[in-house]
Amino acid sequence: MAQFFEIHPEHPQPRLICQAAEILRHGGLIAVPTECAYSLVGLTGNADVLDRIRRIRGVDDRHHFTLMCRDLSEIATYARVDNAQYRLLKATTPGPYTFILEATRELPRRVLHPKRKTIGLRVPEHAVISALLAEVGEPLLSSTLMLPDEDEPLDEADEIRSRLEKLLDLVIDAGRCGREATTVVDLSSGAPELLRAGKGALAPLGL
Repeated sequence: MAQFFEIHPEHPQPRLICQAAEILRHGGLIAVPTECAYSLVGLTGNADVLDRIRRIRGVDDRHHFTLMCRDLSEIATYARVDNAQYRLLKATTPGPYTFILEATRELPRRVLHPKRKTIGLRVPEHAVISALLAEVGEPLLSSTLMLPDEDEPLDEADEIRSRLEKLLDLVIDAGRCGREATTVVDLSSGAPELLRAGKGALAPLGL
């Protein structure tokens, strides 16, 4: 049965953020708001969390998962980034963008795309998830909270709680965050390739 925390969207209460981080460290799966939509997040090294996300989302091992990072230095630990890519990332993070990059050996193979060995990475711009990332001290494996056969992500904590409370360990309510997903850009082959137009503007990407 999921716990339910009401957290201020701009000034998250440190006590609740610490409790949420402990839930993650004990293998928990959390629904948390971002600047785009609610996401499911858990620790990257936990295989059970990966399986739980796949079951909720109804996706297989070809689904691209995203690693939420605190900053650019963390991205560089988990993905191969050249100078041009770094400049693009610096201009667009934090923000509503997900970048597909070639993963380094720091990441478990099970979280990578099985054929391309790539991973989605992003630095979110929302006080709650940013505070949680800082408290945990490592990236979080994430996936937009969109249920099978639905066209839009869930964006209300009460609805998430009522529909998924037996499948999650915590739902964080920081108000509605919208239903528009991130803009997804593939950088794994060099030049930016737009995979999905979302909340992030295209102009900073040169697209």
